[in-house]
Amino acid sequence: MASDTIEKGDIVWLEYDAWTVNPNGTQTLFDTTHDEVAKKEGKFEEKKVYIESPVVVGKGRLFEGLDTALIGAKIGERKEVVIPAEKGAGVRDPRLVELKTEREFLRQEIDPEVGMEVSISGKRGIVTAVSAGRVRVDFNNPLAGKTLKYIVTPVRKAKTQEERVRAVIEMDYGLGEQFMIHLKDGAAEIQLPDVCKTDEKWFVSKFRVVADLRELTELKTIRFVEEYEKKETKPEAAPPPEAEAAKAAAEPATPAETKPRKKATATKPKPTRRAAKGEAAAPREKAPEEL
Repeated sequence: MASDTIEKGDIVWLEYDAWTVNPNGTQTLFDTTHDEVAKKEGKFEEKKVYIESPVVVGKGRLFEGLDTALIGAKIGERKEVVIPAEKGAGVRDPRLVELKTEREFLRQEIDPEVGMEVSISGKRGIVTAVSAGRVRVDFNNPLAGKTLKYIVTPVRKAKTQEERVRAVIEMDYGLGEQFMIHLKDGAAEIQLPDVCKTDEKWFVSKFRVVADLRELTELKTIRFVEEYEKKETKPEAAPPPEAEAAKAAAEPATPAETKPRKKATATKPKPTRRAAKGEAAAPREKAPEEL
């Protein structure tokens, strides 16, 4: 039976509330897995799913202070962890605050405003000032230089190979429960849900999923499967002869000389051909009174 004590390399699911500790002693929530906490602090996001999150412990994927606190902790144990900046997001680096021309943003059809998150030359930053055609962007981690506080509870850990595979997919892409996973002899066949077939996010995440599966599992072969089914339409059942006879009796006879109506179409009418220069125009039919 697997131990409930967390060790380096374990994948565990965490419930947590994460705060920055301000110089005046107050706290500001910056992340949580609890929707009621987000609502209370005015940080609730409609599109976010508030649920326990899988993480890898002891592999440098978490803030150093949190990583250290989790190793040796037990599943179900609630911990309060205060993390200084140097063991969290690091200290602020003034060299990562840069001045850009407003023209650089306008070329990307971006109207820069203070507080806006932007991506410039592959780097993500926050606009901190806009004036006189210049835009100041801070490329530091938003949590850099801040003391962090976590109230965290590890609720379970991956104990089987399939649980680890599913957890990696959940960490790197999401929707882990919607993937069908078949494991055999060191190989994984992973059937994609329909949403992946047209999702650009999956095209990028797939390579990270493969890299993490190689690092965090003992799999030697990873195969992704996309399945497409042709849906056959059922032929309409022919109405019974009695129904056809009754329908024919109820419909009025159509005169033979009646012309069928034209169907409306979305195509433009073809332009009337004009007679070429020097070509005789077709004689029009005379009205009775002109005869």
